[in-house]
Amino acid sequence: MTIRLASELQLDSVVDGTGIRTVIWTQGCSHNCPGCHNPSTHDFSGGFSKDVDEIIDEINNLEGQTGITFSGGDPFFQPKECAVIAKAVHNANMDVWCYTGFKFEELLLMAEKNKDIMNFLKNIDVLVDGEFIMAKKSYNIKFRGSSNQRIIDVKQSLKKKKIIIALADDVDVDYNFGRCDKEGIYI
Repeated sequence: MTIRLASELQLDSVVDGTGIRTVIWTQGCSHNCPGCHNPSTHDFSGGFSKDVDEIIDEINNLEGQTGITFSGGDPFFQPKECAVIAKAVHNANMDVWCYTGFKFEELLLMAEKNKDIMNFLKNIDVLVDGEFIMAKKSYNIKFRGSSNQRIIDVKQSLKKKKIIIALADDVDVDYNFGRCDKEGIYI
């Protein structure tokens, strides 16, 4: 099984999730968000193919990394391949973050028709969801490009059947009498 990548694995990232991470840059995305910082990853025929087992071997030989982050492109255009890799990441005792332009709710609907999407979701610890929106771009938020994007605890969200925000210190929320509409946050 092969996966289409935009580049070789990127080691030692500190901006693509918590800890020191290795980033897997997938190739292919149809969101085409204006202002995307990775437009070269949009072309589905761009990049190169790489054997999933070869990536897993590289992951198993990593040192000093706390987790793997899937980015791109959009990893959910290759859910089967990404799920296999994500499962191997957990077997290597690392956590999995994933960036997607899809909203979590959209992925759940898509998973009803494509079991690979749910299999991938079940192997993700933290999902940063939503398209990049230039008008909401900020350099003052962690691990996201625009404030509309959410940092979701996938396992808890699937278990409780509602979105559970993983990191809530700077989420773009609607306020109502000192409370906000995101689960688990009190302002």
